Amino acid sequence: MQVPLVMTVIGRDRPGLVESLASIIADHGGNWLESRMCRLGGEFAGILRVLVPVENQNALKQDLGQLQSQGLTVVVQTDQSQPAFQSRRLMTLELVGHDRPGIIRQITHVLVNQGVNIEELNTECVSAPMSGETLFKAQAKLLIPYSCNLARLRTELEKLADELMVDLTLGGFEPPHKAE
Repeated sequence: MQVPLVMTVIGRDRPGLVESLASIIADHGGNWLESRMCRLGGEFAGILRVLVPVENQNALKQDLGQLQSQGLTVVVQTDQSQPAFQSRRLMTLELVGHDRPGIIRQITHVLVNQGVNIEELNTECVSAPMSGETLFKAQAKLLIPYSCNLARLRTELEKLADELMVDLTLGGFEPPHKAE
């Protein structure tokens, strides 16, 4: 029997971090299913999901814990996946505007009030091409409940975009997630 595990990983970035993880997982008969990893401000951060034989779970956790001596912290949890969101549709949100504190807080406040779940969020600050001013960019995948009034959600997001003086696009309908 296989057990699904979710791991969060963080440590000072250096070559070989992912290989260290992959080797330990493979040594314990694990199967790397999916991951999101990146370098942020000199640190390496990631989240990944693996399947491992249940009898190897404790040994895997113990060996991953030994990576701490190499400056890599790994937190392992059993994947307690909820059933897929059958009654939701996937949409995208893109935002670009002058950087200032609170943009994500205000956008997420509107989303949570409509029952919207953030599936994935990527943000960055970049220099504007002509002025060199700092621009804030965000891209998100959102799970929108079918019960959500899309017209109202769009209106609230457009109103907030005007207040924040940012360009905001909501779109990209995709089919609902399939049950795993």
